[in-house]
Order: sequence, then structure tokens, then C-alpha cells
Amino acid sequence: MRVKNLVLTAMLILGMTSVAFAGNIEVKGSTTIFPIMQKWVEAFMKAHPETKISVSGGGSSNGIKAILDGTTDIAMASRKMKDKEITAAKEKNVDAKEIVVALDAVLPIVHPSNPVSDLSIAQLQGIYTGAIKNWKEVGGEDKNIVVISRDTSSGTYETWGHFVIGKGNRVTPAALLQASSGAVLQAVAKNKAAISYDGIGYVNKTVKALKVNGIAGTATTAKSGEFPVSRELQIYTNGEPKGELKSFVDFCLSAEGQKYVSEAGFIPLD
Repeated sequence: MRVKNLVLTAMLILGMTSVAFAGNIEVKGSTTIFPIMQKWVEAFMKAHPETKISVSGGGSSNGIKAILDGTTDIAMASRKMKDKEITAAKEKNVDAKEIVVALDAVLPIVHPSNPVSDLSIAQLQGIYTGAIKNWKEVGGEDKNIVVISRDTSSGTYETWGHFVIGKGNRVTPAALLQASSGAVLQAVAKNKAAISYDGIGYVNKTVKALKVNGIAGTATTAKSGEFPVSRELQIYTNGEPKGELKSFVDFCLSAEGQKYVSEAGFIPLD
């Protein structure tokens, strides 16, 4: 009798838990996508007050880890999953479904007073690997370059590494690491000798965006792939979204949802 009662109690608890969490959606990951997601969540919850959505940053790697661990419904990622993460997903029986939700251009940024306006990929690589240490080496003033970078949990860091740093190279140990896109922006805005990089949606008048190989990062050049540091922004779910989760994802991809991508300063899919 005691065993039956324990089983019944456990079933009741599971049932209550299922009901308690119905309509709740957890979102974690990329700080690049974060401002877009905030707009999506606010608009969706206004139209669907019965659905509660919580959002937190922490970087793309942390978001992907959360979807693999089952601690989030949506992982925001400004990079694709790595081979080791795909392997981990299979080992944990997680069907990590990639859904592209927006586009981005990662822009090199400097202080507005910096006279440099254009750098090549080779020059950027030299700066970030420590081979180029002074602004005068790339047409600027005689000042030591202060290198600022995202931390290694960031998808933007991975993107910059892929397109700029290059395989087999490492970011200079002198680089000052920042934990979020917003922190990068603030650090560059306060330092006349600094350089860093950020998603197009974060770049504002407090900093100056540089051309890369003579090409400005815009919605047009990012969509065409002409800008050398362009990328997709995606979310990951465990399997095909269903129920309220599907409704929310469909909203993000809808014409209305994509308007919020533009409002956040990023590049809509169409």
C-alpha cells in the first residue's frame, strides 16, 4: 500500500509540475541576439498574456550548453554549433534544431576621434594577434593600440576568430576581454586608443565603425556577403518547436517579428 501511495504521489507531483510550467518559455544565450529577443518577447507576451517568457544572456556557448543540458527551451547563438557540441547533442539524445532568425555584420569599432577609417583583414589580424601594436603602423596616430575583445564564451568572438584571426592564430594576451556586446561598446567609447568589434545592432554614435577591405558593413553588404565579416544569427530548440514554443518561434520569423529585428538595429531575413 505504501508503494502504491508513493507512486500515486509522484504521479500527482509530475502532473502538477507539468501544469505549473505550461506556457512558460526559457531563453538563454547570445548577448548579440538579446536586444532582438527582448523586443520579440515583449510583443508576444502583450498579445499572449497567458505565456510567460524569461530571457537571459551569458553568451552563445552558454546558451548552447543550456539546450544540451535541458535547462532552456531556446538557445540564442550568434554562431553555428561546433562539431563537439553536435556530438554532445547526439550523446544526450538532444535533437538540436537550428533556426536562422536574423542576419548581422560584425563591425570593427574605434573611438570617434580615431582618424583611421578603413582596415584590411590582414591589418586587423595583425592588430589582434599582436603583430601590429601602434596606430601609426596602419595610418593612425603614434599611440599604442588597446585591443579589446569579447570573451571566449561569445559567438561574436568565434565569428571574429573565423574571419579575422584565422586558424592557428591566437588573440594577443594583452587583449582586454569583455563579457557582453554592451560592455565592448562602452570600453571603446571611453578609450581613444582602443579597437574592438561588435554586432551592427549595437554600434552607435559613441564609437566609429571602420570599413573592412574598403567595404562598409551595412544591411545590403551583409546580405550579399560582400562585407567580409557577415553572419547569420540563429536559435536552437530541442526538436521541432511545438505548442506555445512553436507559436513564439513562428512570430519571430513572421513579417511582424522581423520588423523588430530592424528596430533593434540588426538585419531582417527578407
